[in-house]
Amino acid sequence: MGASYSAVGWNRQKKIYDWIIFSFCVVYLATFIVLTAIFNPDYTFETVLIRSTSTLAVLILHVILSIGPLTRLNKKFFPLLYNRRHLGVTMFCIILVHGAFGILQFHSLGNVNPFVSLFTSNTHYDSIADFPFQALGFFALIIFFLMAITSHDFWLHNLSPKIWKTLHMFVYLAYFLVVMHVMLGVIQYETNPVFIIIMIIGAITLISLHLVAGLKEARKDKINYNLKEEGFVFVCGVTEIEESRAKIFCIDKERIAVYKHEDKLYAIHNVCKHQGGPLGEGKIIDGCITCPWHGYQYLPQNGQSPPPFKEMVNTYDVKVKDNKVWLNPMPYAEGTERPGANIR
Repeated sequence: MGASYSAVGWNRQKKIYDWIIFSFCVVYLATFIVLTAIFNPDYTFETVLIRSTSTLAVLILHVILSIGPLTRLNKKFFPLLYNRRHLGVTMFCIILVHGAFGILQFHSLGNVNPFVSLFTSNTHYDSIADFPFQALGFFALIIFFLMAITSHDFWLHNLSPKIWKTLHMFVYLAYFLVVMHVMLGVIQYETNPVFIIIMIIGAITLISLHLVAGLKEARKDKINYNLKEEGFVFVCGVTEIEESRAKIFCIDKERIAVYKHEDKLYAIHNVCKHQGGPLGEGKIIDGCITCPWHGYQYLPQNGQSPPPFKEMVNTYDVKVKDNKVWLNPMPYAEGTERPGANIR
């Protein structure tokens, strides 16, 4: 959590991940350039740079889009989620190099402004074989630019989480533009089908991961809790919830996380105010429920972030009867103090 704006807050873990990302990019680009020099010595350096940065950016984009569903399927991928923003900014920088050299090589040698040339040198929009694919890449670059410059909590707070999240969901439109940019561009001139196969495998992998993760979430939401008593719903046994951990229940469209902490159970809304992270998939650290996505914290008894932070979530009544957990899905106002249910 950050109380105020600072340019970048790197801790030791983030520095390690950034060095891994940087090293991978350098090794990838160097390998690509050396192999091209050996097997295709006729290519110019500019062409090799355009191709190496494009393939690297597409690879990183697939990794970025895989992280979300992977964390829904396995908590071991959460460390990747913590560093997804850095990966996204890295990808934008690589795409910027790709785009800059592309414009310089193909649109800067004439009398027309390079950006005007980008949209007017080829107007065969009705042709698949000769489609002006560079325009698609340009619009994808604009989306990635907007995402990169707003990849900081300063913009998250100023734009509001809803607008910020909506803006960053445009990454899927950018991905579609990138796929079409590749398929209508360089793929048209390739005789080796390996690039088409790689792109198809990448798209199928992403779609499959999102479908599997979505189905897993849908199954949770469809569980029926039929046993009711005075507004409370039986949800599970006490022993099914680990100490300092939670179970998530969806009742009457309310996603609620029930946490066990120091012989008591507490219930709060499952959605973090920061970026909508699943609070019930986190754990209690230093007495606070800690979001697994970016470490935002809430006190279990009232759903309030500890001072000086001001985020708050709804709280709920929970009770224990004969070692069974009963939950009332009627929410209290955000930040309302609730006593919790004694286990013993």
